[in-house]
Amino acid sequence: MQFIMTFGLEWLEIAFRWTHIIVGIAWIGSSFYFIALDLGLRKGDNLAKKAHGEQWQVHGGGFYHIQKYLVAPEKLPERLIWFKWESYSTWLTGFALLIITYYFSADTLLIDPYKNGLLAWQAIIISLLSIALGWIVYNTICKSKFGDDNTRLMILLYIILVAMAWGYTQVFSDRAAFLHLGAFTATIMSANVFFIIIPNQKIVVDDLKAGRTPDAKYGKIAKQRSTHNNYLTLPVIFFMMSNHYPLAFGTEYNWIIAALIFLMGVTIRHFFNTHHGQDKLLWWTWGATAALFLAIILLSTQTGKLNLANDEETAVFTPNQQILIDHELYEDVKVTMLGRCSMCHAAEPFYSERTLWAPNGAKLDNDKDIVRHAKDIYLHAGLTRSMPPANVSFMEDSERKLIIDWYEQSMAK
Repeated sequence: MQFIMTFGLEWLEIAFRWTHIIVGIAWIGSSFYFIALDLGLRKGDNLAKKAHGEQWQVHGGGFYHIQKYLVAPEKLPERLIWFKWESYSTWLTGFALLIITYYFSADTLLIDPYKNGLLAWQAIIISLLSIALGWIVYNTICKSKFGDDNTRLMILLYIILVAMAWGYTQVFSDRAAFLHLGAFTATIMSANVFFIIIPNQKIVVDDLKAGRTPDAKYGKIAKQRSTHNNYLTLPVIFFMMSNHYPLAFGTEYNWIIAALIFLMGVTIRHFFNTHHGQDKLLWWTWGATAALFLAIILLSTQTGKLNLANDEETAVFTPNQQILIDHELYEDVKVTMLGRCSMCHAAEPFYSERTLWAPNGAKLDNDKDIVRHAKDIYLHAGLTRSMPPANVSFMEDSERKLIIDWYEQSMAK
């Protein structure tokens, strides 16, 4: 039964992750395209009446002549193409992944026993409330007088994001903290589309169909939210993939690194946005991005907190983690981890000069990390032979069976 549940969830995660990537590419691609198109519009002598600008493009062996109306043309076409499901599908599949990956395995992936004694349901509630509250606070500020100044608004938004980065790293595991920062930001972006951009466009369409003159303010509001989405896109991509970057999320100053990642996304997007809009090349933005990246590299070397965290006496294990530790087979499993895995998966790997840090941040030389990565150990070293890679440490079949029995019997309790 445990085999079916674990394998089923793993393949369900793969399916949603693949779909998430596909629809995410579609959303990001259309977002980048329309921002570039919007900024690249030019005035022309043959512009249609009420048209704001035009652009000629060549692609796929043909030419495209595109014109934009700030409000609408005199006659609305019968068929309008809406770009919305790319955004909705990205958020829905991302939220499904959050549930499958982090909520179903909250004891091992969401909670860090060194940080607090949260139960799984408590951590999940904090996760849900923080994501929802982020949109409510952001949307309220945007609609206030304070939100009339875009520069001032963006600075406050950045301060909020930095505060959330610090807060998440204090509550969740480091890996989950970065993922939640991405989910927090992506929810704002998708909610912008669902609650503001598309409804405002529908108001304009309804006014035109009824013979009324649409209010230009709806387009202005939608444009503001679309610009926010554009500048937040690159950081969100990083945070959604951050589980591959333990040097970013697993170091002492990870929340500062997160703050700098947001700035990197802004500087590099500003280069392309300015280039599209003014045909200027602001090369200083690349220098600023490189300087920010160098600062991130330097911060990632400050690992004092990680060394101190090896004191097992400070860990607070969840009930499920305690079951894994209390099982009669655990000590044998731990010996297997120390003998077959810890040459790479340790605070100070010694397998080769190329292994400078534990792959994926999994240090299997202590109780805390062994139980936190129990499902991964079960999947990759028990049910399958993907670990150790090429079986370089000569893990025996009896040891793999030991891992399987330990995990399945523990989870059955």
